[in-house]
Amino acid sequence: MGRPSTFTQQVADIICDRLADGEPLRAICRDDGMPSWRTVYDWMRAHEDFSTRIADARELGFDAIAEEALLIADEPKEGIRREQSETGVKTVSEDMLGHRKLQIETRLKLLAKWNPKKYGDKLSTELTGPNGGPLQVVRLRMTPAEELPE
Repeated sequence: MGRPSTFTQQVADIICDRLADGEPLRAICRDDGMPSWRTVYDWMRAHEDFSTRIADARELGFDAIAEEALLIADEPKEGIRREQSETGVKTVSEDMLGHRKLQIETRLKLLAKWNPKKYGDKLSTELTGPNGGPLQVVRLRMTPAEELPE
């Protein structure tokens, strides 16, 4: 027999709540009192209801991450940049636009990978017939005079 499971409903609830808030599983598992991420995956294999709750929490978490990207875009974040000049070091306070763009882009790319149906770029190719109707397949027969030479 292996070691007994350390699964508790209380810890499972905390993990699901934090996932639903958009926090990554590995970040949750780094906290004191939390199981390792491998243990959580073991629990998911052993407890089907927990696995379902994790999947639902992640779906909610994806929306939380998307909302966070909007907040980052809408709220300027002031940073300090130091420049060397002839008179010494000059401190410039400005919006950290490049950093905010990186934060947003990273979140959106992860969302597109994690849930491509909802957050990915939709690429579709459709073939249609005249006026948007269905395609029609027409098989033509060549007469002997129209056949290609060998």
